[in-house]
Amino acid sequence: MNAFAADNAITASGPGWRVQLSESVAAAADARLPLAFEPLLALPPAHWAPADESAGPVCCFHLEDQAAGLTVAQLFVELSAELSAGDLIQPPQPAFGRLQTAAGLPAAALHHLLAAAETTLRERGQPRLRLLGQPFCYDPPAAARLAEVLRQRGYPVALAALNYHLDLTQPYAARLVPAARQDLAECWRAGRHSEQEPPLLLPLAYEFMQACRQERGQQMPWSLPWLQALFRQFPRAYSLFSVREPSGDWAALTVVVQVNKQVLWAGAPASPLHLDAPGPAALLYAGLHAYGQASGLRVLDLGSSALASGPDMAQLSLWQQLGGVAGLQLSWDKALV
Repeated sequence: MNAFAADNAITASGPGWRVQLSESVAAAADARLPLAFEPLLALPPAHWAPADESAGPVCCFHLEDQAAGLTVAQLFVELSAELSAGDLIQPPQPAFGRLQTAAGLPAAALHHLLAAAETTLRERGQPRLRLLGQPFCYDPPAAARLAEVLRQRGYPVALAALNYHLDLTQPYAARLVPAARQDLAECWRAGRHSEQEPPLLLPLAYEFMQACRQERGQQMPWSLPWLQALFRQFPRAYSLFSVREPSGDWAALTVVVQVNKQVLWAGAPASPLHLDAPGPAALLYAGLHAYGQASGLRVLDLGSSALASGPDMAQLSLWQQLGGVAGLQLSWDKALV
């Protein structure tokens, strides 16, 4: 039987595991025991909305392995009002999920953590639990194990999105379709080059990206203050990458995030309409691929195709031309009452 205490640190004990619950963002990032895994950048609540003071209260569940003296899983849940279907779409920031586990964590331990979380949230009147999964390419065994445990616990899949990535252990040009390889060669012949931009150019870069999206009838997924807050809070993780013309003008720009020591995430590139994809995008991703390889990373996450209106077919086409590897990113939604 799981027993819950009625204080600020609610616990649930089990066979070798203990679930520690904190209910403040300040306490969320500090598990009592050392982590048995490197946390993804987007996991702690401090990353969700640093410039948004309207964020709801957070329940932070830490699964502790008592014998090993380690925290082997973390689950963060924002207590909020009823969410719309669009909230299950991958947010503009790389929100790769609210749950992360150590490698090889037994399914029984995941059941223990989720049972404790469901009971606690139900007691607090939370009507449902929605989980955003990380892309399968980050850790395929862990993603498959979580999907199976959630199926066993009656979590319906609310959204199955295609996620594309580049394998940084393989040569970049080898996977390009012929048209993209030709575009890359033409970019080099035209004197274009890719580079990492200094953060002080963020306001100007934002204007460029916003103008490119407006030209295509799209909206910016970020506000400038929100993006500036993330760059300030995570200066070593957030950066800008560009393709510049020989004149120095931008031909393409994107926001890039180093998620952990293995994964680099890149937002959809912005470029003027007359420089249609794959055009400068092929050179932009070539620069990111080289940067990721030089940094010892394994995966360049290109993002999810999911939009509230359906898959983004233009984005899918671009990623396929660039040799992106298709995978899954799942989200789940379970009623608790």
